[in-house]
Amino acid sequence: MTAIHRLGHLFAGALAGLALAVAAAPAAAYPDKPVTLVVPFPAGSGTDAAGRLFATEIGKIIGQQLVVENRPGANATIAANYVARAQPDGYTLFVTTNTSHSAAPYLMKNVPYDPVKDFTPIARGGNLPFILVVNPSLPFKSVQDLVEYAKANPGKLSYASGNSTGIVAGATLAQRTGIEMLHVPYKGTPQALTDLIGGQVDLMFTDLTSGLPFVQSGKLRALAVSTAARSAVVPDIPSMQDAGVPDFDINSWNGFFGPAGMPAEVVEKLNAAINQVVNDPATKERLAQQGFDAFSGSQQEFAAFVQEQLALWGKLIKDAGIQPQ
Repeated sequence: MTAIHRLGHLFAGALAGLALAVAAAPAAAYPDKPVTLVVPFPAGSGTDAAGRLFATEIGKIIGQQLVVENRPGANATIAANYVARAQPDGYTLFVTTNTSHSAAPYLMKNVPYDPVKDFTPIARGGNLPFILVVNPSLPFKSVQDLVEYAKANPGKLSYASGNSTGIVAGATLAQRTGIEMLHVPYKGTPQALTDLIGGQVDLMFTDLTSGLPFVQSGKLRALAVSTAARSAVVPDIPSMQDAGVPDFDINSWNGFFGPAGMPAEVVEKLNAAINQVVNDPATKERLAQQGFDAFSGSQQEFAAFVQEQLALWGKLIKDAGIQPQ
């Protein structure tokens, strides 16, 4: 064997050894860098407030910072599409609601993603109870007062919305009670509330996190929660059933997703962290103070829930007579 041949064999052997060493080297433990948590609503919204608290606590558990990135607009579909197209490596996560995953596919003619196939469901976060609030200058103090006023003044009242729950709840109220109201959609809840307080619109269904401080300060009047039963977070506010609107039960859910195809071990780690957050009494209380009802469960339970809610919201939107835009 010539010297050149010997060198060639040595070089080939070195390369093979290097390849084996690389293959045997353990992959970096997840996460080894900060994680982006995408929020589909503006800063100051209920999902944003709860999402930031979750981000802080999850970060403590997994040992890396979760950086919140707001991508609002188009019924949460801008953010959802962004996450659906991201790498499924666990470094782009999505905290969202029924807006992107239950309602948008029925409210919009062209949604650029599949809410089931394009995502990895990770864990439920809880519920964001909604309340019906009105400008206190209006001459009604109950839902029945509102209905009587609206029937006596058809088309005079306007209702704002900052998300799908607000859209569907407002349309459902009008349909169930036989009243006419003008719908005024907003890009997000904070601006809708600003105009409601300013008198540009008359009423809206808003999440507790965003609306309750204005109710407590007297800038808005709460008439009911958007569910058939009262909320444990605000037990003094009547349910829609109490308020005389039977079979009205609309709730906003919150949950965590990633792009489709995430590694199972990453999903398990994140699911465990989220469950740890909602089961911590101090954190659960802090979320409750924001108007957020925190609870979670398994990844499989959340996956089944997402499909159930997609069917449920399709029926709600159809029954309310809302046409896709």
